[in-house]
Amino acid sequence: MSQTTDRDNLPNPLDPEETMSRDQIESIQLTRLKETLDYAYTNVPYYKDKYDTAGVHPSDLKELADLKIFPFTEKEDLRKSYPFGMFAVPQHQVARIHASSGTTGRATVVGYTQQDLDDWAKMGARCLRLSGVKPGWKVHNAYGYGLFTGGMGAHAAAERLGTTVIPMSGGQTDKQITMIQDFEPDAILCTPTYLLTIGDAMQRAGLDPRKTSLKVAVCGAEPWTEEMRHELEEMFGIDACDIYGLSEVMGPGVAGESGELKDGSHIWEDHFRPEIVDAYDSTKVLGDGEHGELVFTSLTKQALPIIRYRTHDLTRLLPGSVRPGHRRMGRITGRSDDMIILRGVNLFPSQIEELILKLPALSPHFQLVLTRPGRMDQLAVKVERRAGISTEEATKAGGELGKLIKIHVGSSCAIEVLDPETLERSMGKLKRIFDMRDK
Repeated sequence: MSQTTDRDNLPNPLDPEETMSRDQIESIQLTRLKETLDYAYTNVPYYKDKYDTAGVHPSDLKELADLKIFPFTEKEDLRKSYPFGMFAVPQHQVARIHASSGTTGRATVVGYTQQDLDDWAKMGARCLRLSGVKPGWKVHNAYGYGLFTGGMGAHAAAERLGTTVIPMSGGQTDKQITMIQDFEPDAILCTPTYLLTIGDAMQRAGLDPRKTSLKVAVCGAEPWTEEMRHELEEMFGIDACDIYGLSEVMGPGVAGESGELKDGSHIWEDHFRPEIVDAYDSTKVLGDGEHGELVFTSLTKQALPIIRYRTHDLTRLLPGSVRPGHRRMGRITGRSDDMIILRGVNLFPSQIEELILKLPALSPHFQLVLTRPGRMDQLAVKVERRAGISTEEATKAGGELGKLIKIHVGSSCAIEVLDPETLERSMGKLKRIFDMRDK
């Protein structure tokens, strides 16, 4: 374990905007929203054409509620503008380029001016501080570096906060464990499923994850449940907090969760205006507390202003708690584009994860496989039994899982209980759904 030093007491002041009231935040939002709409209309042909076609103009926005009259921006719009058609500044002002993996289509490309990068680092540092990470700590960064925004975004945030960054990146799990043992980091940054992979590998090697130096994990890049949080906290003896971001909006740091309350991620609303729209009728903007699809508008981005971007993440907005001026996101329950419609029933991977973790004999490692052997879609849940659990006991738990899914989700599915270490492990974002219907 790391020795206790006075580094835990280094200055760690809040940004002035973090302590602003709700009225102050909304005043800033209105001013910046007017500026952003005009800026995007003037500098990005896509926005000018789209708004002219829709018969709207930036001057039509008089109050925050007027944002709903402007068209949405979709991921497909960025793909059609590939690579740089959505940029609002000339190339020599773009300090960095990131892009999505492009595994489901043409990659979406995003750019940042130096001011954008500074703002991104500042918001990421707010998130880490809110989760309990302190200046002077050592931070093990296991997000992937490269075009993916996670690695470099989290790295810059940790440096901005004043920590010592260990830029491990993703993969090489055995080396991750060695570095954690040798370098004794205080915090780790990675996806929740990869932290689970690290913990499993430690236990297989005869190591106790609870005896590492780690105190805090800041996990993001994929939806995860409260049950998964409990699993990770029990496995490592740490506090595990969420961080939210997506490359089209900025990257990790758009919102972060309090390590004290763990009650959802506060959105930094001096830089973003969030909305919730009805997931089935996007023309309806929902009120705080109502569940739907999260939509973001940037308020300060220079290289790639984004107006009413549909994230497809399903959540709700709640009043701020430890940062009262900034609203919180409820935990993301899934993505509208990850929703499985099985014989008329809507189903999300997070629902299955929640039910699996109610059964001690089953592990959080699972996959959902969709097939169509005849005219009817079929879903199989492949899930590993935990190490030390007999095949007989795990098979019984698999039967219980099938009953829970039928009761709570409303659809029948096949359960296949596998031996430990059968399924592929996550080295970053984990793929849960395997759609074999077209095959």
